Amino acid sequence: MPITPLPDRAAPDSPQNPRHAVTELLRAWGAGDARAPEALVPLVYHELRRQAARALRREGEGHTLQATALVHEAWLRLDGQHDARWESRTQFLAVAAQMMRRVLVDHARARRALKRGGAGTQVTLGDANQASASPDDVDVIALDEALARLAAIDPRKARLVELRYFAGMSIPEAAAALGVSLATVGREWAVARMWLRRELEA
Repeated sequence: MPITPLPDRAAPDSPQNPRHAVTELLRAWGAGDARAPEALVPLVYHELRRQAARALRREGEGHTLQATALVHEAWLRLDGQHDARWESRTQFLAVAAQMMRRVLVDHARARRALKRGGAGTQVTLGDANQASASPDDVDVIALDEALARLAAIDPRKARLVELRYFAGMSIPEAAAALGVSLATVGREWAVARMWLRRELEA
């Protein structure tokens, strides 16, 4: 189902958009209510666009995908999750991060194919809350492949990187999404970044 962009002023935590309403609509969607996705859009669009903007800023200059287009592509993939069991707003946004990762990687692969093997899109493994580039710049396709290898070893650390990088979640938000403590997320984020650096520099 296509979505219609809404003004950014409709923040998800405003009185008009209570989080419990998002959870109720997600559960209704998972139960097969065809009206739920349309009702959900005004409540989550702002946050999805914020996630998309963060992910695109970390790609640096030169990318051609816009935040609105990324949201739309991710939403189409979310809408195709017919067997999904939606449980909460946090879980939904985490899955949205997965969809955005796939869109960005597919887009990077298409661009690389057009360039016939040219340089890939650069992203940063630096502080996930910063938009500027850092010495941690890597190819987004190489990052995706490294994350797949990390997931085979430690799925939670791979999920954490995905939440921090592709969803732009803070440490507390990622901890809530993963159901672990702030201290655990802090430790695992540091370990995951070091592991990825080694993999990407090999």
